[in-house]
Amino acid sequence: MSKYAAVFEKEDPKLRYLPLAVQQKQIIVTCNYEARRQGLYKLQRVTEARRKCPDAIIVLGEDLTPFRNASKENYDFLKRFAWSGKVERLGFDEVFIDVTDMVDYNLEVLNPHSLHSSFFHLSRNDPIVGFNFDCSSIAGHVVPPNDFGIDIAMKQDLGGLYLRLLLGSHLAQHLEEHKGYSSTVGISTSKLLSKLVGNVNKPKGQTTLLPPYNVSGGSESNVTSFLDEHDIGKIPGIGFKSAQRIRNHVLARPVAFDAGLVYGSTKDNVKVRDVRMYPFMGVEVLEQLLGGPGAPKDIAIKIWRLINGIDTTEVACAREVPQQISIVCSIQEDSYIRLDTMAEVERELRLLSKSLLTRIRIDLSCIRDNDDVSADNQGEHTADSISPSREWLAYPKTLRLTTRPRPPMNPDGTRSRTFNRLSRSCDMPSLILNLDESIEHLSETLVRDTLVPLFHRLHPERSGWDLSLMNLCAASISLTAASARDGAGRDISKMFKMQDLVLKHWKVADTDTAPVNCYSADVDERALENLEKKPYVTSKETLGGVVGEGGKDGAIETTQGCDSSWESDDEGPWPNYNCAKCGLAMPDFAMIAHERFHDFPD
Repeated sequence: MSKYAAVFEKEDPKLRYLPLAVQQKQIIVTCNYEARRQGLYKLQRVTEARRKCPDAIIVLGEDLTPFRNASKENYDFLKRFAWSGKVERLGFDEVFIDVTDMVDYNLEVLNPHSLHSSFFHLSRNDPIVGFNFDCSSIAGHVVPPNDFGIDIAMKQDLGGLYLRLLLGSHLAQHLEEHKGYSSTVGISTSKLLSKLVGNVNKPKGQTTLLPPYNVSGGSESNVTSFLDEHDIGKIPGIGFKSAQRIRNHVLARPVAFDAGLVYGSTKDNVKVRDVRMYPFMGVEVLEQLLGGPGAPKDIAIKIWRLINGIDTTEVACAREVPQQISIVCSIQEDSYIRLDTMAEVERELRLLSKSLLTRIRIDLSCIRDNDDVSADNQGEHTADSISPSREWLAYPKTLRLTTRPRPPMNPDGTRSRTFNRLSRSCDMPSLILNLDESIEHLSETLVRDTLVPLFHRLHPERSGWDLSLMNLCAASISLTAASARDGAGRDISKMFKMQDLVLKHWKVADTDTAPVNCYSADVDERALENLEKKPYVTSKETLGGVVGEGGKDGAIETTQGCDSSWESDDEGPWPNYNCAKCGLAMPDFAMIAHERFHDFPD
């Protein structure tokens, strides 16, 4: 189900059983399945939807903040179940998860003799974290429908692909029961197949594409038979223009479209089988159709592989911050009479810039580590409630403005279909990083100094713009300096704050310590005897005290307590010793070298 409708249904569960549609401008951007059963569909005009289903509940979806928050909440929940960290978000409501390592671990510990009472381990370190499940059958739907049992499957493919898909199906069912939103799930070995098989049993359906995936022993590949029934434009990775050229080549004429829809379907259904079995179809023919100046490199090889069910694209690792933040405003024919004045353009730019700046602050900043604000309330704020107590996790380097003008009306009153867009980019102004300023003030400055000049570069005309789309994007998002090594630089302030904790094991204290044993008035007699045997004596000091100059018969007078040299560095000169041979006075540390001088022959 669409994330838009699911958010409203979670807030009010009664809406799940009523026809519900989400309105942006004057069109229905999405609706739940009850509304679709009564004739509503995406990109339908509101007036037509009300006429088709008068009982439909139509809610405004202009503010995307609840949908973005719900998408982030769902993404953070699913990220906990990816041991490898490979969780890739696609839009608001699609997530790819690579659970290969978790499935491999559970395959190793699976007991084939007790399949009905199996246990799925969600942690390598804690054996009790997990859930009980019945491993005798696959959870949910399967494609193609098959009723053979697990025993036959194990004999044919023991420990192989079937069991891996079976374990993956039960993990997906467990996540579905705990994440809070209804959804459709596809289980397979690639992003291409899992996305397509997940669309088979909508709504709230879970589907697994069964093996064999390769042609062997005369049996047909389930991948080939499954893909062959899809329209060529429904294959992920094949864009609208590429699919249009392929259809024109297979039909040998221009393809016809449904009138009145911006993103309408074609009247001519060209399936994958028609393209794959077309005479001489291959990489060379696709290169002639799709190649040329400006075309992506190896596009022909990529599309040929997709047509044959081969997708080696890996699931990207989870990112703490998005790669870009984009705010789109789709302007339909009956949304405005015309955008003829610059005031109307500036009004739309202010709305887009406020939404973009708000999203930048929410997605790219966090509460400081030393802040007292609870992390549980981190996402519960408005644009102006974000204070300087937050710090940036990342910052965008590029600001991009995109528009899509409508072509002029044809003489017969129709309008040609176009998907061409015009874009201009510039460096993101540094003013957006100022968390002290309000969103309103930053928006006014951004529109006046940056977006209006950028718009004039796109459309030099003074008036008469007829736009079907306006998009504002913050791109080239880079992580800020951080204590982690994956940041763009290192945060030196955090390094200094952490250095005492990091270096405490190697820290050496440099402190002065008084001697343990201090000499008293009772001088050690043996020390004095040894002193008399030396060939040199002190002129002022001796052990334990100072020789009194006025003492009788050279008697030694000693000071009481510890050596006073520990108390001050300015007590006087070093004690001098007189050489017994030449009478020269010098410090004690020089006597050894002086004695060696006398030992040398003349």
